[in-house]
Amino acid sequence: MSPRHFLTLMDLSSDELKQILNRASELKKIHRDGTLYQPLKNRVLAMIFEKSSTRTRVSFEAGMAQFGGHAIFLSPRDTQLGRGEPIEDSAKVISSMVDAVMIRTFDHSSIETFAKNSSVPVINALTDDFHPCQLLADMQTYQEHRGSIEGKKVVWVGDGNNMCHSYINAAELLNFNLVVACPNGYEPNKSLVDQYAHRVTVVHDAKEAVKAADLIVTDVFASMGQEDEQDKRLNDFQSFQVNNELMSLANQDALFMHCLPAHRGEEVTADVIDHPESVVWDEAENRLHAQKALLEFLLC
Repeated sequence: MSPRHFLTLMDLSSDELKQILNRASELKKIHRDGTLYQPLKNRVLAMIFEKSSTRTRVSFEAGMAQFGGHAIFLSPRDTQLGRGEPIEDSAKVISSMVDAVMIRTFDHSSIETFAKNSSVPVINALTDDFHPCQLLADMQTYQEHRGSIEGKKVVWVGDGNNMCHSYINAAELLNFNLVVACPNGYEPNKSLVDQYAHRVTVVHDAKEAVKAADLIVTDVFASMGQEDEQDKRLNDFQSFQVNNELMSLANQDALFMHCLPAHRGEEVTADVIDHPESVVWDEAENRLHAQKALLEFLLC
């Protein structure tokens, strides 16, 4: 039987996604209660990182340890992948020795090629096109603080990047309305927007976009690999900073989220991200619990 992969949120049905989100909150309680729960005892996760990471590495590695398993960290310096071995060959070899593979890389087609040649589940821990693991944490966080996100208005402010693409997928699966507010020239993938046009609207005015919003989300203006565009992007995104003025236009109980790391003073002001009622830190912690729920779903 072919393994079940998680390359985008669309690899799950709506019911499966909701199941994982509910399970993530259950696993969070189990962990906080100090209950020993080790469904992946003696199982091994290979973690292939071609992009640097803090939250992704710590959450997956800690999650496997808490589940009684083990995680192997592999950077381009540690493997033949970094020396030109075909992805197909690496996939066949690595998957013959471990129980699952997590990959954080640049080109989304690379992870698709790896998955096609893997005998075990492959998890997308970020590509240039999608970041589905972060969406598990974000949706878990919203659900824990505000209940169901169905029918809510979510506003993405900033670059139409991989996070934005995964929010479009989430809108389809969880039945919420997504407004993407970005400068001209920074829109999300057109084919994705067209495919889910009944869920997503793209505008170029952040202040208009956030009116009556239930959730406002942003990310850095220049992602990894775009550092040479930093100055231009800072100029182009000047009117897309999430600050107290912008938040005041949303619903009174609107939440703010950011996948981190954040550049305070650029895409978000410090008083928003560090607000006493900020859920950004819950959102970051929930990477651990959501990914444990995902691993359990794929491997048990």
